[in-house]
Amino acid sequence: MTSTVTNLTKIEATPRWRIINWKDQGLAYLFLLPALAGFTLTVWYPLLSTILYSFQKVNLNGFQYWVGFNNYERMFGNPIFYTAWQNTLIYVLLSLVIGFMVPIMLALMINEMRGMSTFFQMMVYLPALIPIAVGLLVWKQIYSPSGGILNSLVGLVNIPPQSWLQDPLLAKPALVIVLTWLGSGGTTMLYLYALREIPTELFEAAELDGFSVLQRIRYIALPLLSYRIRIMLVLQIIFVTQIFAPPFIMTNGGPNNATMSPVMQIYDAAFVRTDFGLASAWGVSMLVALSAFSILSIVLTREEPKN
Repeated sequence: MTSTVTNLTKIEATPRWRIINWKDQGLAYLFLLPALAGFTLTVWYPLLSTILYSFQKVNLNGFQYWVGFNNYERMFGNPIFYTAWQNTLIYVLLSLVIGFMVPIMLALMINEMRGMSTFFQMMVYLPALIPIAVGLLVWKQIYSPSGGILNSLVGLVNIPPQSWLQDPLLAKPALVIVLTWLGSGGTTMLYLYALREIPTELFEAAELDGFSVLQRIRYIALPLLSYRIRIMLVLQIIFVTQIFAPPFIMTNGGPNNATMSPVMQIYDAAFVRTDFGLASAWGVSMLVALSAFSILSIVLTREEPKN
C-alpha cells in the first residue's frame, strides 16, 4: 500500500510533458493531419486572406497594391455602415422579443400533449423543409399591400391596409416574423428532444403532488432547459447578425435602407461593384462582432466548477 502511494506521489510530481507518450501522440496527430489540413484550407486560409485583402486594392484581376487603412476609412466614412449596424442591432432585439420564446413554448406545448404529438412536430418542422427563397417569395405575397392575405385578414377587424414592407417602421418587425417562421422549427425540435431527456418520473411525481401544468414547466422543465436556452440565445444573436436572404429578396434593403444589413453590403461591394478590398473590410467588421458573441457564448455556457 505504501509503495502504491509513493508511486502515485511520484507520478503527480512528474511534469506533464514527461508523462505523455510522444510516440502515441505523434501517431494521433498523423491521423488528424488530413482533417487539420482541410480545416486550415477551408477556415483559416479564407479568414486570413480576408484580413489581408482588407488592406489591399483587390478586384477580379487579383492583388493590385496595398492601400493601408483606406478601405476601412471608406467603410467608416460611409453613413450606410452605421445604418446597417443599427438595423442589425434592432433585428437582434426584435428577434429576442418576438421570436426567442416561440420555440420554447412550442416545445413545451408538444411535450405536454398526450396525443397527436408526432403530427404537431411535423407541422412545426415543415417550414424548415421549404426552400428559403420559395418561402420568402410566398411571404412577400402575404405582405403585399394590394391583394395580400395579411391585409385581407386585418381588414376583417376594421384595420386599414398596411404597407408592411414599404413602411420603415413595419419592415423590420415583418422580416423578424419571417425569420422566426423559418428558424423556429429546428430550434423547437432541439428543445423538445432536451425535454424528453428529462426523466419522466420527475413530471409524474410532480403531477401526483398536485402540480399544475404551469408549475411543472416553471419548476422542472425551464430550470433543466436553462443551459440549452443560454446556448440558443447566443446562437440566435449570431444567426440574426448575419441576416441576408429576407431583406435581400423581400425588400432589397429598403425602404430608404431601413432593412439594410452588413452582409448585404458585403454582397454589394464584392459581387456588384467587384471591390473586394472594401468587402473584406466589411467582413472584418463582421468577424469582430461575431467573435464578441462567440466569447459571450463561451462565458454563458461555461459550466461552474463543482465542489
